[in-house]
Amino acid sequence: MSVNRALIVVVAGVLFAAAGAATAGSLSSDRQVEFFASGIHQFYVWCPGANDFLASAAGSNGQDAQMKLYNSVKTSGKSCWPMWQGRVAGF
Repeated sequence: MSVNRALIVVVAGVLFAAAGAATAGSLSSDRQVEFFASGIHQFYVWCPGANDFLASAAGSNGQDAQMKLYNSVKTSGKSCWPMWQGRVAGF
């Protein structure tokens, strides 16, 4: 009787863990899709020794927009790095 009970507990635990992993996977996959989508992307621009700020940039994906924003900030003489926050909805 205790072997059957232990088996039921193990199977229930595996099913519970699988359901949790599936839920967590679907939450993170939306952000991954947004990063690789074209459009306007929002960034938190971190500047060591200076004021940080928010900025948006258009790109074919998040990395393209990040590099465009990085190059534009760099040409203005600042040493800052944009950190991706998300894609702006509606664009």
